[in-house]
Amino acid sequence: MTTAVARSDRRISPIFLGIAAVMAVSGWAVWTDFAEPPGLAIFLFVTAAWVVSLCLHEYAHARTALHSGDISIGAKGYLTLNPLKYTHALLSIVLPVLFVILGGIGLPGGAVFIERNRISGRWKHSLISAAGPLTNVLFAVVCTAPFWLHALDGVPLGFRYALAFLALLQVTASILNFLPVPGLDGYGVIEPWLSYGIRRQVEPFAVFGLFAVFGLLWIPEVNTVFFDAIHGLLQSLGVSEFDTYCGFDAYQFWQQSNPSCAVG
Repeated sequence: MTTAVARSDRRISPIFLGIAAVMAVSGWAVWTDFAEPPGLAIFLFVTAAWVVSLCLHEYAHARTALHSGDISIGAKGYLTLNPLKYTHALLSIVLPVLFVILGGIGLPGGAVFIERNRISGRWKHSLISAAGPLTNVLFAVVCTAPFWLHALDGVPLGFRYALAFLALLQVTASILNFLPVPGLDGYGVIEPWLSYGIRRQVEPFAVFGLFAVFGLLWIPEVNTVFFDAIHGLLQSLGVSEFDTYCGFDAYQFWQQSNPSCAVG
């Protein structure tokens, strides 16, 4: 077989289905107030939803690459949505989840290995890089829609807070992914349009791009400006800073909760 993808290469992985099931069950437990207190259920719901979005992010890269000419994608297992198939499972899943747990920020991960030499045309290369963060944008729209549609009347506070925190993660992931920093998708979008000389000079720094962004966000002044912009955007979509704060507060169920964010 030369151009087609085997059915087994695109069959959805049981691992992904298990993660999606955890998201669905824990989300139901928060929605129905079945979990009391809801902290653990909120943690499981947000973490599982975040991992699902990471898997779909990488799937978007892979699927776009496949249709652009890289027929090796299927054999690598990227179309199965199995996070263990990624080139760097640590960068793709573990680190982004740790960033969420420790800091409440949706830093992007990586990566699926795409054989770029099989693909011709700068627009195709740019679209492959853009496909992943555009998935996060779509997730952000879905998460914020109940807020700007004013469709949360009667919804348990725990679910509202969890959805707000998840929206924060998706918005931050979308913006950070689109930064034109080597190693991030934003640079991948513009890279095909740069001269060969510039690309060769920048290439050695690509492995440090994600960590450089993470380091910059540790600088208080940069962190303040960045999150002021994020909260301003979320506020325009109906998601208050109080909602996102309480979402992170509830997510870290092992910490002492702020009484003003009580959901039980």
